[in-house]
Amino acid sequence: MNLPSDTVLSGEQLGKFVSDIFGNHMPFVNLLGMEMVYQGMDKAEIRLPWKDDLMGNPILKVLHGGVTAAILDTVGGLMAILHAVSTWPSVSIAQLQERVGKMSTIDMRIDYLRPGKGELFIATAEVIRKGSRVAVVRMELHNEKGTHIAFGTGTYMIG
Repeated sequence: MNLPSDTVLSGEQLGKFVSDIFGNHMPFVNLLGMEMVYQGMDKAEIRLPWKDDLMGNPILKVLHGGVTAAILDTVGGLMAILHAVSTWPSVSIAQLQERVGKMSTIDMRIDYLRPGKGELFIATAEVIRKGSRVAVVRMELHNEKGTHIAFGTGTYMIG
């Protein structure tokens, strides 16, 4: 992350740099304990180990719905940005900071399918449609046993 602003990145370097920003330099992501798993430029994955601080229902001991929303939005945003930067031939750190600073969530819908029980939660995302300014991403959340907990669709400003 401590690269000079005129450093030029392309391809996989750029993808790994963006994933590093999400995984190591976003205080909220670190607070929740999300772990980025770099899968390449066409698939995003985030893992979230269970901890009691994330509990939404102490009787059932299930993941809080807001945590579910946060991990889905984070993996969706990461996927939208990775997909956008994959089309750039190369970019300097300064140019990346300027462009990424304008990217954000426009809208998100979540369907909670079952209670968030598990020891590890895995969120994945893929781009459904990408234009020059907006990307639509589908996100899913499963536990370590493969139980489908929630899915979402997010719309992200990318340009």
